[in-house]
Amino acid sequence: MPLEDGDPVRWKGQQVNGEVSGTPWLEGTGDPPLQGTPAPDGSRTEVTAEGWEPGPAPGDGGVTPRGALQQAGQHEEALMAELSELVQKVVKSSSWWERHGIDISILACSFLLLPAGFLCLRSAQAIPFLAGVLTLGVVHHTLTVKGSHLASHNALTESKSWGKVWAVFFIELCSAFTAEQATYNHVKIHHGYTNVIGLGDSSTWKLPFLNRYVYMFIAPLAVPIITPLVALDLLRNVEWKAALRTLCCMFLGLYCHYWLLRHVSGFQSPWSALLCMLLTRSLLAHPYIHVNIFQHIGLPMFAADRKPKRIHLMSLGVLNLPRNALLDWSFGHSLISCHVEHHLFPSLSDNMCLKIKPVVSQYLKQKKLPYNEDTYASRLRLFLRRYEELMVHAPPITELVGIQ
Repeated sequence: MPLEDGDPVRWKGQQVNGEVSGTPWLEGTGDPPLQGTPAPDGSRTEVTAEGWEPGPAPGDGGVTPRGALQQAGQHEEALMAELSELVQKVVKSSSWWERHGIDISILACSFLLLPAGFLCLRSAQAIPFLAGVLTLGVVHHTLTVKGSHLASHNALTESKSWGKVWAVFFIELCSAFTAEQATYNHVKIHHGYTNVIGLGDSSTWKLPFLNRYVYMFIAPLAVPIITPLVALDLLRNVEWKAALRTLCCMFLGLYCHYWLLRHVSGFQSPWSALLCMLLTRSLLAHPYIHVNIFQHIGLPMFAADRKPKRIHLMSLGVLNLPRNALLDWSFGHSLISCHVEHHLFPSLSDNMCLKIKPVVSQYLKQKKLPYNEDTYASRLRLFLRRYEELMVHAPPITELVGIQ
């Protein structure tokens, strides 16, 4: 019988010096745990529940299977409820400025930088021109990544109506994508089934026909071209009114960028303007692709009928990267250093994820749950070294038999 969400599971092994001395195994299968399996990052990433005490498994100590199931489910729900209460206290004690104002101000500042960026591109000198490219590139990614991400979770405002308006603006007008499909795929699928094979396992980021160096260093340059093409294909899955709105917003956003380059920045040739569009829109495409794979792929993956409850699913399958001034500004804390917090509480803004980070990290470590952290350079080395295993072949399913 397949395990359900609340099934008792027993976790075998702990991580020592980057090695897993024992791995989780499905009790009753007769398969012994593998020894000496390297941890995904080989450094600080805890993919095993180090220090977890085995909980009662079916048949242990006279506990009936049904009773053990109920105990395990109740225990996990209690953990999440306790953590949610702690986080809620922080949220209630925070001002509107902390909950929404800081992130809105970052997005507003990005808009205010647009004229300077376009005017710098008028210069024939290298330094002002490069400053313009850098400014427009950072602004573009702030609006399309940070803005779209917050809007998809309705984290910019407490009004659902305004939330829909901001989602259309940032996702369709700025990012040239479809708001309905972006929200569904990210919020409903990726967040609802994080690291569940075939659903939220980040497989949409895999291109197994590319080798590791092309994928990691060349393919990201094509993101500005691929994004609207994928959006057009996904329009088949939305109502005709939404599809028409998306087409109009996509065209308006792309044409405005092109028009400003021709008439404000002074590009004489259509091809030079299009090339500049590609350059600015792909300026941070490499870290964008890297972040999306670094923080999930290589961590435990689960089958839909054998996944742990929410608090364990997110603590096992999500990883935080260190703070980085450029990426914090352009992508937001929830995508960089507070990704674990974001997956546990996705409706919070970037600044609030940063504010609850000490509470969440302390609680998970206190309860001896994984709190995965690693550096950008370490993850990059890991993916280059194990690209075939992580990005080409199907990832192995983690068998959990004792999360208590």
